[in-house]
Amino acid sequence: MTSEHISIDIAKEYLHFSAAHFTVFSATERENLHGHNFQVEATLRGRIGEDGLCFDYNIVKSRLKTLCDGLDEVVLLPGRCPHLDIRQSEDYTVAEFNDERLPFLQRDVKVLPVRNVTVEELAHWLIRELTADKEIAALPVSDIELRVSSGAGQWARAAWTRP
Repeated sequence: MTSEHISIDIAKEYLHFSAAHFTVFSATERENLHGHNFQVEATLRGRIGEDGLCFDYNIVKSRLKTLCDGLDEVVLLPGRCPHLDIRQSEDYTVAEFNDERLPFLQRDVKVLPVRNVTVEELAHWLIRELTADKEIAALPVSDIELRVSSGAGQWARAAWTRP
């Protein structure tokens, strides 16, 4: 058995999503609704096996693409933000902030279990979703680092280490 360690970077052009959001700064201040073209990358570390491989890259690429596709072309709202009240009806999701009421069609919104829609929170949410997948959890990797960018030169990184 070999003991050579390796890092594998997964940085495909198709691992991206375009989404609208606003950052909440306080109980009375938030950004205007705007959008970004987010990019996602991952680095996985493990040992090279006897077959010369560490793991099946396609499993990771496929799961990351599915996660990105689920965030594409929607308004992202932070479901755990203490300053935002989100109510969902059959047709609408309404976000109430301060004295503002922001209605969205249900199909245009994804409420995430995060405190704010920032690259920091998105990186942590994505890595939790990725590592909760049974196929990903079964991979012989020791740790994963996931990066999310909201624009050139601006990245957040989240890490997971096998317990």
